[in-house]
Amino acid sequence: MGKYKKILVAFDGSESSKNALMQAFKLANDEECWITVVSVIPPYEGELELIGTRDIMKSIRKPCEDALSEAKKMANSERALIKTVCEEGEIYGKIVDLADAENCDVIVMGRRGLRRLERAFVGSVTARVIGHSQRDILVVPENTVIGWKTILLATDGSKYSDAATDRAIDFAKSYGGQLKTVSVVDVPAEFYAEAPKAVEDLTRKAKDFVANVKKKAEASNINTSTFVGEGDAYKVITDLAKEEKADVIFMGSHGRTGIRRLLMGSVTEKVIGYASCPVLVVKA
Repeated sequence: MGKYKKILVAFDGSESSKNALMQAFKLANDEECWITVVSVIPPYEGELELIGTRDIMKSIRKPCEDALSEAKKMANSERALIKTVCEEGEIYGKIVDLADAENCDVIVMGRRGLRRLERAFVGSVTARVIGHSQRDILVVPENTVIGWKTILLATDGSKYSDAATDRAIDFAKSYGGQLKTVSVVDVPAEFYAEAPKAVEDLTRKAKDFVANVKKKAEASNINTSTFVGEGDAYKVITDLAKEEKADVIFMGSHGRTGIRRLLMGSVTEKVIGYASCPVLVVKA
């Protein structure tokens, strides 16, 4: 198996989170692991002493409890066992902290449709979880299903990509999948005219990166194809995922990126925002 033992699912009762939970059931069944479902309510910032504390707290917790009640119904229907947790506080922080406290291996989150803002920034909660958690994060777009038969791995030759490579090979080996690996030369257009030798060097390195992955994967008897693309990295990756009918995209992440990096955007977040299939962000 892919070596996950505990899954944390972020759940708010939305259609995208319901699909994320359904795919987590499938992952848990495949991986034979436990599921914790968390719903988080933001902290109440009003004056509790001016109103009935018991009533306001009950009212504040109701959306959380309703969401978790829905999650339990879904689990019963799927004959799945889950643990539910209602938290109060900064949403991304509570998700990250609970994943650490429960020693979860992966956090599963839904992604809504491809509205303009979500394309640009995925959603602040998802982006912040990716930026601050040391756990793998599986982001599942609405109306998609998880699968492991065709895995697209994006690599830049870094140690973070190495971690994603190892995870992709584990899953391909466990589920009899094929691996497609891509490395992208992403430089400004003027670079080609001003520094053609530099572009040639980058292209050669990209070819080396995918060749190394192919060698490693084929040592585990995994059917592997390689691609080197030129252009905006996120677009090359997401377009290739569509063309090759990838079930999932694997990517590495540079650990705790920090909020400044998140606000600037990154290839990983743009891939998640535009991908037509689930994306597994692997942490080193």
